[in-house]
Amino acid sequence: MKFLHISCLSLFLLSTITMGAMAQINQLAPPVMGWSSWNTYRIHINEALIKKQADAMVSQGLKEAGYLYVNVDDGFFGWRDENGKLQTHPERFPNGLKCVADYIHSKGLKAGIYSDAGSNTCGSIWDKDPNGVGVGLYGHEKQDADLFFNEWGFDFIKIDYCGAGQSLALEEQKRYTEIRQAIDAVCNRNISLNICRWAFPGTWAKDLARSWRISADITPQWESIKYIIGKNLYLSAYAGGGHYNDMDMLEIGRGLKPEEEEVHFGMWCIMSSPLLIGCDLTTIPESSLELLKNRELIALNQDPLGLQAYVVQHKNGGYVLTKDMEQKRGKVRAVAFYNPSDTICSFSIPTTQLELGGKIKVRDLIKRQSTGIVTNKLVYELPPHSVKILRLEAEERLEPTHYEAEWAYLPCYNDLATHPRNILYAPLKDASGGMIVRYLGGQAENYAEWNEVYSEKGGRYKLHISYVPGTDRKLEVEVNGKKTMLKDLQTDESKGMAIITLPVELKAGNNVIRMCSPYCWAPDIDCFTLEKDI
Repeated sequence: MKFLHISCLSLFLLSTITMGAMAQINQLAPPVMGWSSWNTYRIHINEALIKKQADAMVSQGLKEAGYLYVNVDDGFFGWRDENGKLQTHPERFPNGLKCVADYIHSKGLKAGIYSDAGSNTCGSIWDKDPNGVGVGLYGHEKQDADLFFNEWGFDFIKIDYCGAGQSLALEEQKRYTEIRQAIDAVCNRNISLNICRWAFPGTWAKDLARSWRISADITPQWESIKYIIGKNLYLSAYAGGGHYNDMDMLEIGRGLKPEEEEVHFGMWCIMSSPLLIGCDLTTIPESSLELLKNRELIALNQDPLGLQAYVVQHKNGGYVLTKDMEQKRGKVRAVAFYNPSDTICSFSIPTTQLELGGKIKVRDLIKRQSTGIVTNKLVYELPPHSVKILRLEAEERLEPTHYEAEWAYLPCYNDLATHPRNILYAPLKDASGGMIVRYLGGQAENYAEWNEVYSEKGGRYKLHISYVPGTDRKLEVEVNGKKTMLKDLQTDESKGMAIITLPVELKAGNNVIRMCSPYCWAPDIDCFTLEKDI
């Protein structure tokens, strides 16, 4: 697959110049919850089927639990008439789609639709659907937007990239920007947009969309669930403010084992992914239905902070993730103990590593029961393919001292593999969390930023930076706008991880620390710690 390359600086300037009023689209909106037709039915959908699923959303109690969207995916297309106006499939949707959207709305639900950024849909390529040829948005952006949102009345759109990427090799940011601008030009409603590019497309996506896919399509197999969680483990810096990493539609109720379904739903919830059910709601097993209606897990997903959990420990093949709930830097945090391995995994994490102190109340969100009080550490043993998700309420919130490189925001990062030295989060056995940031620097825009480095009272600190030695490397460290260039770095890679220390002044509250090297490569960064300078 070939894609045109635009430099990081070009992407940065294009995003800054063209977004304007779009920068705050859907701010504070929670992840979308609902149902979508693709996983079970692919292109084989029709009017009666969609209405039947809308009915089931209500009768099964899913609407009451917060699932509101009924999304018509690929398969409704017919042809374009002599004026280019899109027509629906004559057998599948003989009455058009306005009546479908109206029916969904009559149930107190919202209606979603699908298209492709290119000329042809994914169904035309992968399902050999001839009706998907020539019906994509390319060249018909305003015309289709007016039809979808004004004439038919849809509220949400998923925009695929098969026709744009696999067929035409169009450039992602430019293409999705054109579509967003066309929608905004013809529709005065706030339309939720999902970018379906099958990889984290870049930091520009938040200016255009409510969510963006970060992986290849999901399937109802454990390896697929594990793969997608792995893709999202280190993308927490890009979620928030009403914009989310989309881990794809849910496979709950489609054959996974019960413990695997708990991992699937629980990790989607704590990582603030959209929750779009993909099974037949009329035949869903009762246990799967009850999991989907778990109000405590849903509250975790729909938490008003809109944060994605990040990895604080990776040992013995298991991961511990955490995020704030209810209040930033409050005394309530969610924690997931995730075992993706095929063997039993032992976990032990000090509560100080979770920034919590004193007596801590523990509640199991999957089991919906309180499990007591802890003070020093959390210790669990989990079977293969399992997860434990907790709500912790502490007496005290502690000042953090440790920051991993993989928590940093990288404005030039994407997962499109368009450049051999694109900045990325990379595994390294000797790193503190098993990960580093690689290919930092080379241009001023290619920095790593930690924008919530917290100090309770402010003052002088020692900043200890752990990095991988390398030749011809420099490191510029910027603390709240004050820059320091570090030149005398360790170059002998055989000595292993190196540490360099510099004094810094922090203000009370959140501080911003950036690391870069504007004119040459910076060393690969492992982590940094802060030590109060007494």
